[in-house]
Amino acid sequence: MATTSKLALTPPAGELVLVSSELATTALEHSRQSARKRVILPFHKHEADSLHRMFNAVQPGSYIRPHRHLDPPKSEAFIVLRGSLAFFTFDDDGRVRACARLAAGSDVFGADVSAGVFHSFIALEPDTLIYEVKPGPYARATDKAFGSWAPTEGAPEAAAYMRGLLEIFARRQAGGSEPAR
Repeated sequence: MATTSKLALTPPAGELVLVSSELATTALEHSRQSARKRVILPFHKHEADSLHRMFNAVQPGSYIRPHRHLDPPKSEAFIVLRGSLAFFTFDDDGRVRACARLAAGSDVFGADVSAGVFHSFIALEPDTLIYEVKPGPYARATDKAFGSWAPTEGAPEAAAYMRGLLEIFARRQAGGSEPAR
């Protein structure tokens, strides 16, 4: 399979889609080949659908720029089906408000984020698979309001920014505090 820049795969056909290991494997294979190290496999059929359900297949090193959903305001829920991730919420100025390890099969395996809250995550293991749900419709121009304080996807600073987030995550997981900014 060649490296691809595809953001999302085609949804499975039919009025009933069985969420299966086969679909998970397909999404994960595509994420491994993706230049972005992630891919969405939607279950909803149209961007205008009122409820969006999807697999988000993510590999370590994939940068998800911190964002929130304001136009219209949307809550979002994440359930980790395979692997693990560091999940972050942020204050409006970019400071990490909270972070947690979400891992398949653990006591903490998901997160539900209120509308308007900046959030992001970083895959901690290869082949991390998330089931994600949020209200539709989807409009690319307004779906995400990105934190101006975070590097854009593809920017040279993105890797250093992710390393900094993982350092904060490690300190907090160890019960420490981070230096003031």
